[in-house]
Amino acid sequence: MDHLIDHYIESLLPRRSELFRQMEKFAEKEHVPIMEQTAIEVMLQFLRIQNPAKILEVGTAIGYSALRMADALPEAEIITIEKDPARAEQARNYIEAAGKDDRITVLEGDALELGERVTELGPYDAIFIDAAKGQYMKFFNMYSPLLRERGCIYSDNVLFRGYVAEEEVNQRRFRSLARKMKEFNRFLMGHDGYITTIIPVGDGLAVSKKR
Repeated sequence: MDHLIDHYIESLLPRRSELFRQMEKFAEKEHVPIMEQTAIEVMLQFLRIQNPAKILEVGTAIGYSALRMADALPEAEIITIEKDPARAEQARNYIEAAGKDDRITVLEGDALELGERVTELGPYDAIFIDAAKGQYMKFFNMYSPLLRERGCIYSDNVLFRGYVAEEEVNQRRFRSLARKMKEFNRFLMGHDGYITTIIPVGDGLAVSKKR
């Protein structure tokens, strides 16, 4: 039933631009992780309601989410971080092709090592975390101080393929990441400075509103 509902909701979504469809095909072919359509639409709707002026994205990949956010929020400035040089270059190419290079800045490097530069470009109204799953708590603790009052932090993949709900993860290669995502979810839900809800859409989206 869940699969049928997801399929139904996706069938109702507005047709995306040719560039976005090209990026989706490229991501599927090259196994580049991008947000699932139902999940990104939910996040974009939250962002439209919030209407942030400046967004920090941790995990650019090929620039898909950054461009979707720029498209949904025509006035927003986006700072996005990508560790992989090849993907950072792909992102810059797509961003230039979309004519959004005046509003999207790609910082190349490890997000845990770019704190000074990211701070210089802040503060931020929204932060989107979608990078190395095992580092989510570090990303949150490092960059949440740059969030303005009434800001929101969005974290993707917090349900991690459903493994977070299992008592014992059978697949050994996912055990450590599942444990870390469980810890991160407990951390979010118990954080005194944020009110968090986890939405079971896509691979799980956590929305944390600053108190």
